[in-house]
Amino acid sequence: MANQHVDTESQEWRLPWWLKFLDKTNTTVTALTAGFILYTQSSGVAYFASGAAACMIAVKIVKKMIRQERPVMQRPGKKRKKTYGMPSTHSTTITYYATYILLASLYLPIHHTLPQHWTTRIVPPLIVLPWAALIALSRIWLGHHTLAQVSVGCSFGFGFAWLWFYLWTEGLNKYGVEAEQLWQAYYLTHWK
Repeated sequence: MANQHVDTESQEWRLPWWLKFLDKTNTTVTALTAGFILYTQSSGVAYFASGAAACMIAVKIVKKMIRQERPVMQRPGKKRKKTYGMPSTHSTTITYYATYILLASLYLPIHHTLPQHWTTRIVPPLIVLPWAALIALSRIWLGHHTLAQVSVGCSFGFGFAWLWFYLWTEGLNKYGVEAEQLWQAYYLTHWK
């Protein structure tokens, strides 16, 4: 009888597939980013990805300084993560992605490896903005973070993306163009 109660209770706490997917999106986002870098061979995309890594490292440092615990897990069979919760790293990084992609879509030239069409500017933000919001909210729904931890994470990612984008548009892009030209010359002579 006691086992039936546990089985019923654990069935009630089973996550829907879409929430399980959102819980593991770091793998999906990393794979998509790597694929996009390989496809475009763009220094701007590589710079964007390095910004995501820098943002994640920076927020983990902040998290260790703040040392705020995560919320108590309320799902049977799930243990609370051992890392600190403030700010949410997932929320920070995905907000960085969403903000930078929106800024790039609005202000940067379309890379020559991508379709030179107005939809290339519209479609990425239409996909990434709702996806980022779902990922950030899922951190609360999954019990990994509080609303405050997610909100601070989103704010951190938003600010970091603006700073990283500003650095690119105010001079680093010139080095990026040179790096991309060197890579293309090397690639054409050694790999094709």
